[in-house]
Amino acid sequence: MEPFKRKTPEEILASIVKLRQGRLNILVGAVSGSGKTYHMLREGEELIRQGVDAVVSPPVAAERSCAPGEGHRLETVPGIGWSRGGADACDLDVELLLKRNPEAVLVDDLAHRNRPEAPRATRLEDIELLLASGISVVTTVNIYELEGAAALARSWIGLRVDHPVPERALELADEMRLIDVTPDTLLERAAEGAIQSPPPRWLERGTLDKLRELALRLMAEGVNGTLEKHREELGLAGPSGIAERVLVAVQYHWNGSILVRRGQQVAKRLGGEMDVVAFVPSGRPLRGEEEAFRRSIRLLARKVGASFEERAFVSRRRLPRQLLNYALQRKATRIVLGHSRQTPRQDWWRGSIADRLLDLTRNIDLLFVADRSDRAGERILPARSPEPEPRSRYRRLTDQELKAEIGQLRRGSFKLYIGAAPGVGKTYAMLREGAELREKGVDVVIGLLETHGRADTQAQVGALEIVPRRQVRYRGTLLEEMDVDAILERRPEVALVDELAHTNIPGSERRKRFEDVRRLLDAGISVISTMNVQHLESLGDAVEQIAGVVVRETVPDRILRLADEVQLVDVAPKALQERMRAGKIYAREKVEAALGQFFKLGNLIALRELALRELADDVDERLESWDRRESLRGPWRREEVIFVAVTASPSAERLIRRGFRIAYRLKADWHVVFVHGRSPLAPELEGRLDGLRQLAERLGGSFRLLRREARQPAAAALLGWAAEKKATQIIVGQPARSGLRPFFANRFVRSVLREARQLDVLVVADYEADSGKLARSFREEEPS
Repeated sequence: MEPFKRKTPEEILASIVKLRQGRLNILVGAVSGSGKTYHMLREGEELIRQGVDAVVSPPVAAERSCAPGEGHRLETVPGIGWSRGGADACDLDVELLLKRNPEAVLVDDLAHRNRPEAPRATRLEDIELLLASGISVVTTVNIYELEGAAALARSWIGLRVDHPVPERALELADEMRLIDVTPDTLLERAAEGAIQSPPPRWLERGTLDKLRELALRLMAEGVNGTLEKHREELGLAGPSGIAERVLVAVQYHWNGSILVRRGQQVAKRLGGEMDVVAFVPSGRPLRGEEEAFRRSIRLLARKVGASFEERAFVSRRRLPRQLLNYALQRKATRIVLGHSRQTPRQDWWRGSIADRLLDLTRNIDLLFVADRSDRAGERILPARSPEPEPRSRYRRLTDQELKAEIGQLRRGSFKLYIGAAPGVGKTYAMLREGAELREKGVDVVIGLLETHGRADTQAQVGALEIVPRRQVRYRGTLLEEMDVDAILERRPEVALVDELAHTNIPGSERRKRFEDVRRLLDAGISVISTMNVQHLESLGDAVEQIAGVVVRETVPDRILRLADEVQLVDVAPKALQERMRAGKIYAREKVEAALGQFFKLGNLIALRELALRELADDVDERLESWDRRESLRGPWRREEVIFVAVTASPSAERLIRRGFRIAYRLKADWHVVFVHGRSPLAPELEGRLDGLRQLAERLGGSFRLLRREARQPAAAALLGWAAEKKATQIIVGQPARSGLRPFFANRFVRSVLREARQLDVLVVADYEADSGKLARSFREEEPS
């Protein structure tokens, strides 16, 4: 609503009703046994500590709850037993609760169906009555029990839910939080009899991974909806830069199916949604061939789950603006379209759609798809390559392979807790797991801990042994670092190491803490560590776009792949802000500044979505590494080879990181190329290229300084080498505007598009931060 517009009586009444209603908090898990009930009871105890009158109803079985402690102070309001449903089938006694009238009720199992003679059919209806009476509710549900996810769970793993929870439950929720847990932990709990005995037949690693990915992705979609609503309230247009949304622009031509199929592959591999739009000339009836293509494209769009819309255009020269406006309306992050078949003379006379899009587009990627290739001819559909031949069990290992296998056997296990921002509770979760392992007889020590004065975190240390830090004098100041040698000498089974992205004091044996962790792992010591998602090196540009900050302390993405387990610690953004205001994250004097900068609500929502999507992709990558056929995003062409063309501009690092993320998702070989003439490199340029080379190699790519002949265009040199390496896709950056000469700024990109029509060409957007502020250097003081 506009700030100075008077509210209507209906709006005022709705606001009053909302104020009187109770709040609904839903804890979501991928599967039974993920710890939802445990976290629900923990939230109840926290409410009691805050002076809130909270009760639990109906009783929660101790063996199911893993309750925080036998002496918890939660009052239990009995339910109505139902013998036909088994020991756990107990309805809420709503009338008793209304008479007791607590401020909050903890209610397990939102999907529960009441006995046939009950006044209300479902637990959700009971909860709605409590909310309407001003009683807040904290409840739990498994992802596959929700209406939107039940059909997917059934198609993915054959899990049938006859009565899913309707979508209105999610609309009622004031807060939803994912209780993430890795399959390894779930399988261990099942083996210990802590979940069910016997475990359900679908309690297998592959199935658990699919359910976990489903939970992560659907939670991310929900967060994205919240983010878009928040951006609309702030008057921000266009895509947020987190969720991928692919717009395929077609005309009724034979290559339309190629564009739709390619768009589908890109959307699935990047975990995004897809729309298809067809532009037809205004006032002209379709010809017979066009009508046939129209029907086939409509059917194909429906088959791949994409929306389809037809738009008329009056003028070819106005079409690019119309397409761009439609893309902004659909919040597209990438437009997929075909290469032009016009000659340069025709481009000048009739107008070039590609050239005009390059001039207009700033924050949307453009993917120009080839409908034929030099090597394979016409591309009717993207190829699916055969499975690689497995290594024979009888082939003798080489010395190098044998050494690698032995090293892997000796290596410690690595678990990583990851969060969206400081204060979500990663360190708390790490310490709690350390305490649980110690109770099981595992030798655990704290190698490095940063509590930042948080009492709750410090209390979790308990009886855990702390390895003293080593002291280092630097520039006259005595500083402390993790003592890796002392941990190696102590030789525990498990070391807890906080703040993985930390940079060590200059002069240390290793520059980064993650290198210290690798040293411990190689010595056979298992490590549990923590980090925030914004510290992943390839996400630096996304974080800068979201929050307007440059994260200086980063961790290479390969460290995430090194981890045996990666677990998300999820907290709703408003709850995180409440923690901040309560002084549980930063010191009191820093709270207001943090809430006005990094901890703004929009930033926290976007970072939460980024964390959910990144972990969902990681789960799918691991699933695919075990069995390509099990990947929920479908197979990719193994022969994909990507070239990233960079200049010495400040945006080169951003383009390299973007190239890495695309290549990694597409399972592609990738190369970074800088084209230069025969003249010697200036010292400054040589240093710049060395930095780009180090970044490319750190991310797993190769870097090539390509020398071109005298008077040879840069695009021709690039495409010549790309052809030699059998490239399938070229990635170039959207040039920044250059005063009155935008045409010359785009000349290289235009040349690539004109000469590389047998290749896919991706023009990466020149993103501009919504706030319009310059990015500032940002180093988190308290990333736990």
